[in-house]
Amino acid sequence: MEEVVGERDEYTLVVRKPCFGLPTACPSCLPAYFYLKFSNLPFNLDFNLIYPDSDRIPYVESGDYVAYNNEKGGVIERLKGDGIVDLDIELYSVPEWISLTAMISTWLADALVYELWVGSDGGSVEKIYYSDLPWPIGKMLLFKQIFNVKQQLGITKDNAEQKEEEIYRKANIAYGALSTRLGEQKFFFENRPSSLDAIFLGQTLITLQVLPETSLLRSKLLEHDNLVKYAERLKTEFVDASSSSSVPHFHAESSSSAPRRGPPKWSSKPKTKPKREKTKEEKTFRRRAKYFVVTQLVSVLLFLTLMGRPDDVEVELDDDDESYE
Repeated sequence: MEEVVGERDEYTLVVRKPCFGLPTACPSCLPAYFYLKFSNLPFNLDFNLIYPDSDRIPYVESGDYVAYNNEKGGVIERLKGDGIVDLDIELYSVPEWISLTAMISTWLADALVYELWVGSDGGSVEKIYYSDLPWPIGKMLLFKQIFNVKQQLGITKDNAEQKEEEIYRKANIAYGALSTRLGEQKFFFENRPSSLDAIFLGQTLITLQVLPETSLLRSKLLEHDNLVKYAERLKTEFVDASSSSSVPHFHAESSSSAPRRGPPKWSSKPKTKPKREKTKEEKTFRRRAKYFVVTQLVSVLLFLTLMGRPDDVEVELDDDDESYE
């Protein structure tokens, strides 16, 4: 396991809130959590409740340093590229590691996104992302993201069935390849964790603990006992064992209606470092974020206004129009 070189300020990982028995149930955030855990880099856990659309979450901050998830391939790649911690330094030339990492980041990631947003009733993602927002705004953001996910996966009314079949076929291939590679080892390569383990463990725990029992993706994962035992063992070691006495700290910008305290078993210790001067980029980000709720509320009001137009105003809709689902 790689050690961080040099002394740095205390690190904080900002993620979406804990739920479903996980320190965070966000598919983007949980792998970053495990990557830092695997690296032995001490960090605090902070929660952001009010910016569900932000692609900067998760992010890591320490002093003047900030690594956002929408930069340079994600927060894990930022930490590697900036020399903070790199668990993969001896694996870049291993073809099988490269191919399996790509498979996890595409085929399995797409399958999980599909199940969460399209293949279910949306109850899980609403709890993960929107439950702390006013109900109308949460619902509108949910519908908007479902539409975006369908576009991302290339799903239309005409090809929905074929796309679903392709997604599950690829997921089944990926699980088979990973199960064969893992065997009875603790980790996939060289008996030590890598970013591959962090990403796959995050996906697997969400598949097992967030998706319903009727989930097809969950059933395909359960066919591979060694993958399930792998996830359960690492969860016990890196989540359960390290969270028995800590209390989560929710982000300072949380709305007044949001809970100030979560389940005490799912976070690191509260932040104790003095408040640092924000960078120009952070100030811009936070200033723009203040307008987020207002603009979404305006969108809801506009939507309700259009839906409530008088009967004497004729609106023709083409049944074959796929521009808005």
